[in-house]
Amino acid sequence: MGRRKVNAYSWLHRPFYVLILILISLTMLITACDIGNDDSEEDSDPTTTPELADQLVYYSWEEDLPQSVMDAFTEETGIEVVYLTYVSQEEAIENIRNGETYDLVVMGNERVPILSRENLLAELDYRNIPNSRNISPSFRNLSYDPESKFSIPYSWGTTGILVRIDLVEEEVTSWDVLWDPTYTGFVGIWDDPRTTIGIALMSLGYSPNSENPAELEEALGKLQELRATSVFLEQFDDYTSAPPLIDGTVHMAIGYAYDVLESRDSAQIQYVLPEEGTILWGDNWVIPSNAAHKREAELFLDFLLRPEISAILSEETYYAVVNTEAYPLIDESIINDTVIYPPAEDMVNAQILLPLSDDGKALHDDIWARFMSSIQEEDVEESQE
Repeated sequence: MGRRKVNAYSWLHRPFYVLILILISLTMLITACDIGNDDSEEDSDPTTTPELADQLVYYSWEEDLPQSVMDAFTEETGIEVVYLTYVSQEEAIENIRNGETYDLVVMGNERVPILSRENLLAELDYRNIPNSRNISPSFRNLSYDPESKFSIPYSWGTTGILVRIDLVEEEVTSWDVLWDPTYTGFVGIWDDPRTTIGIALMSLGYSPNSENPAELEEALGKLQELRATSVFLEQFDDYTSAPPLIDGTVHMAIGYAYDVLESRDSAQIQYVLPEEGTILWGDNWVIPSNAAHKREAELFLDFLLRPEISAILSEETYYAVVNTEAYPLIDESIINDTVIYPPAEDMVNAQILLPLSDDGKALHDDIWARFMSSIQEEDVEESQE
């Protein structure tokens, strides 16, 4: 998962970015007509270049893309970015299956193959996305999209434990602390099946991508034990664990970089990547096969992959980007923050969430359904007492 609500700030008031915007505008005027075309005389004829639409539809988490970036793209191209939001990627996938039309969608690593297998994603035309060369080699041709046909990585991050060190005396090093009865009622978890099941599996020494029925049954037992010590953070009606951590409602929580940065100025928060390993999340841009404005979406992708724009994305969302050309441009307080860009030694046991087979997904869905059913039964029993 990993994506949480962000608070964007306007970068157009910063002199550096004003200069960048001017340079980008000049570059756009020079190169816009040549993107995606070869140098032949026929292709240089403006009559052979399709006229651009006046808008495209972007579908993602709430406030996941700074308005200032969308406005800059519109100013340069005349293409308005219509921003639509989903509350979960399951909702997004269902809407795409139902034929809803979006031009550019943010989708998690493990969900890209689901859509591509169902022929719901368009193959990318990299002639329209020359800035894809800025993507780190480490993020190309990944297992969920081996030839990078359908997706371009956007951002990535870790999953860890946020700890109120003034309320938790022991040094936290392991996922096991989430099950410590000392903190019963003060552990925050998310209603996020893959991540939460993955953490239970890793605490048992298994892969978060396990499809072994016996291992998953063990994980169900761990989840039921975890429920005894934890509270669902969704009940606080926010997109981040920061508020309940700040007010002390929870003393520790499963969380991400953004949660740390939102709370560290108001509370004594430590972010721990457990010794068993962190679960890496990643988001990608994809274009649905029924997109009405595919070329416009690819031009927007190329814009987003410019180093200057990728730097802004990292600064405003607090997520690590895959554009290595952007790193020298990112504010030092962000690029040097080990919560956002962790050092290699903290990533030794890191594991990425991978796509599950149909049988594996059915097993995970069953485990989560049984877990949630046990919670509902528990709530009914409590209400009857």
